[in-house]
Amino acid sequence: MESSNAPLVLSLGGSLVSTKEGIDTAFLKEFNQMVRKFVKGGRKFFIVVGGGRLCRDYRDAGQETIGEVTDIDLDWLGVHATRVNAHLIRTIFKDIAHPRIIENYEKKLKPHAEPVVIAAGWKPGWSTDYDAVLLSKDYGATIIINMSDIDYVYDKDPKMHADATIIEKMSWNEFEKLVGTKWSPGANVPFDPVACALAKKLGSTVIITNGRNLSNLENIINGKKFIGTVITS
Repeated sequence: MESSNAPLVLSLGGSLVSTKEGIDTAFLKEFNQMVRKFVKGGRKFFIVVGGGRLCRDYRDAGQETIGEVTDIDLDWLGVHATRVNAHLIRTIFKDIAHPRIIENYEKKLKPHAEPVVIAAGWKPGWSTDYDAVLLSKDYGATIIINMSDIDYVYDKDPKMHADATIIEKMSWNEFEKLVGTKWSPGANVPFDPVACALAKKLGSTVIITNGRNLSNLENIINGKKFIGTVITS
């Protein structure tokens, strides 16, 4: 794990926040406690939040109402869903979080004392995965932890293929072959292709892991053995 002086970028998958059953407050309580424990130890976090079920509900409502919605409108619905979720997360960390949620990544934060900064989606053309890579570039983090709903990246969809194989470590070139190079709203990929291209260019390291397993997330942060896939140059 990188130096404890460098901020950690957590890409908090929207599916961990906004589920079919509603907002997962049980998970958020545990996540709140975990982050605060590390903050007390001197850690700083940038947390970018996805749209989850809220995004899909708005997307489906638009399509059900008018039959077809353009990709750019689907993306904007997703962006605003991430912003609602981000406001919830900032509310949870209000006493230790920067007052501004990052929504425009061209407006850089000045040096700040708050140990937690919350970020949301920016604009159409990519997911919050891309925004997480931008945060790592702009604020000096070298590792991004992608809190997904899967333990590992597989060579093919394990829900469709019983013989899918776990990949513990891979290069960006290998990952790019797996997910392709084009973004589409609502794409079900471990890390979006546009974000992949930027991470590859910057030489970023991304760890994809199941964000619900918070004890495993602690292992990652503490530099211990963990469950997850490491993607690097």
